[in-house]
Amino acid sequence: MNTQHQTMEQRIAHFREVCRLAEVKLTHQRLEIFREVARAGDHPDAETIYRRVREHLPVVSLDTVYRTLWLLKDLGLVTALGSHHERARFDANLDHHHHFVCIDCGMTVDFYSDSFDRLEIPESVQSVGAVEVLQVEMRGRCHACAMKSERRKQENRR
Repeated sequence: MNTQHQTMEQRIAHFREVCRLAEVKLTHQRLEIFREVARAGDHPDAETIYRRVREHLPVVSLDTVYRTLWLLKDLGLVTALGSHHERARFDANLDHHHHFVCIDCGMTVDFYSDSFDRLEIPESVQSVGAVEVLQVEMRGRCHACAMKSERRKQENRR
């Protein structure tokens, strides 16, 4: 299913169908947590999702958010970004895409690139195993953080 052009309603319908087929109980809390990830464009981590969901569902616990996010990942409804050493961030965009991550503020933005999609897998990687997903992550400074950094440099020169 192509999720790039999916509306929120289509994502919710897909979520409901996957839960039904997996015989996973569709609770109000799970729906609200999925809805928050699906509407977020900033690839929030679990604590950010928890804060956002609590605004309209104050009884939700952080533990419920974590358990639900990993369930959604296991069901193939979201992906988890970041290494195990970082706080995992969650993404409901299941289309083949790549990420730009700001090294200062952590902002994460999707981008699409036909040339990256066609990257050849090096033999050294092929000898280790079969690649199932190729996703490029670019790290740098977003415009806002680059401007802050430049201002700090200028102030330090004075």
